Amino acid sequence: MRRLEPLWNRLLRQQHHTIFQLFSWNRLAAEVFRDRLTPHIVCVENDAGAAIIPAAIHHVSGQLEPLGETLFDYRDVLHVGDDDVLRAAWQELARIRRSLRVVSLQDEAARDRWSDFHFHAFANAPQVDRHLTDERTFRAAHPRLARQLRRLQRQGVVLRSCIGPRPEQIRHVYRAKREQFASASDNLFHDERRCEFMGAAASLAESSCELFTLEDRDAALVAALVSFREPGIRRCYTIYFNSAWAHYSPGVALLYEVTARSLGEQLSCDYMTGEHPYKQRLANSSRVLYKVELSANELAGIASHLAASRVA
Repeated sequence: MRRLEPLWNRLLRQQHHTIFQLFSWNRLAAEVFRDRLTPHIVCVENDAGAAIIPAAIHHVSGQLEPLGETLFDYRDVLHVGDDDVLRAAWQELARIRRSLRVVSLQDEAARDRWSDFHFHAFANAPQVDRHLTDERTFRAAHPRLARQLRRLQRQGVVLRSCIGPRPEQIRHVYRAKREQFASASDNLFHDERRCEFMGAAASLAESSCELFTLEDRDAALVAALVSFREPGIRRCYTIYFNSAWAHYSPGVALLYEVTARSLGEQLSCDYMTGEHPYKQRLANSSRVLYKVELSANELAGIASHLAASRVA
């Protein structure tokens, strides 16, 4: 993968992308999740353009999927230039005769770089779009959450933020989240490898990662929000709350305050995949996310059709 880094970064400078397409994150994912995914990255480059498909083979299902395991919300290929370059990359990937599953694609990516595929609606990603509101209007719309935050503060709870948190700070949040939902079979962070990845990813992100916490008088976590800042937007990646404080809705109160502050900084807030009620309570819009699921034969058929189109 290191040989691909210069080209990978050059392509990212020429197309819209999210943190989940960064070379550093994909390289880290390939290393951390090597016990379950074998990278199978395809790169095609010529005078007409270049394309990279950051694929991997899952050890249990045997299917192709993008690098990132379950922790990358938004997937994409990297492509600049002639469409035939990307089509050649798909033809090469189809040669290994594996099924393909991609979850999930943002609308722009689906239209621009996945138009040769059949994709289906998967979920929505609620957000607060800064073009539709501002900090003052947003705060006025949620007075109850402002009161909840003041009630917490009267109990000695303090809001802190840390730009570029240390890996152990991030791992502490995920350990707390794992313990809170210890009996839940769908808790992603039962898996220590995922906690390890998030700590290392936050370190790679440096100042673009910001950790917001509500802490009691003993500096114990009441709530936490792990976020990543990109141009014009803050990705609110993980929210944790201490169930002992549930009466005060500390997780939602923290999300409210971070969103309001973000709007003051001219940032939209992406609440990521899933229309949970607490997200819907604050969101003023949402984006449709898509998935692609193809059998090995279907992928081979599309690749064959693309090859014929190139020849024509």
